[in-house]
Amino acid sequence: MPDTIDSLDAGPPELVEGIARVVEVAGAVAWLEPEQTTSCGGCAASGACGAKGLGTVANRIAARRFPLVDHPGLRVGERVVVGVRGDALVKAALTAYAVPLVTLFLGGGLAQWGWGQDATTIAGSVGGLFFGLVLARLGAGRLFASGASAPRFLRRVGQAPQTCQII
Repeated sequence: MPDTIDSLDAGPPELVEGIARVVEVAGAVAWLEPEQTTSCGGCAASGACGAKGLGTVANRIAARRFPLVDHPGLRVGERVVVGVRGDALVKAALTAYAVPLVTLFLGGGLAQWGWGQDATTIAGSVGGLFFGLVLARLGAGRLFASGASAPRFLRRVGQAPQTCQII
């Protein structure tokens, strides 16, 4: 009979990879910008994801920069592959989208159940949404402070074109 404890071990967490370019090195911190992939901009959310948007090009680029601490001697202009844990991405997505949505519906549902009027239902929904946004902000701060959502250096990109994958 196989050992059930060993069969539950999933191994190391999977990483979602992405290619980024080093744009600045300041002491122990390298600042990176994610490279736009060929499929980027083709989905329905492309206008809100940071790849495109309002404002100047410099504002959009600066908003997408992220720090990489304890880099292995990276230089400006180098291309690197960074990875983020898959479970951290799921937690971040649930924090950013599900929490405000659930509190919006919960606030509206409770207001409808308690008072049964459209105006109070709308007010309850808006109040629930704002409460959810505050909770999401606190949850995102916790995820950031724990370092779970921080990208990790995986390897330098070679001269040949490379693609990223889930590992």
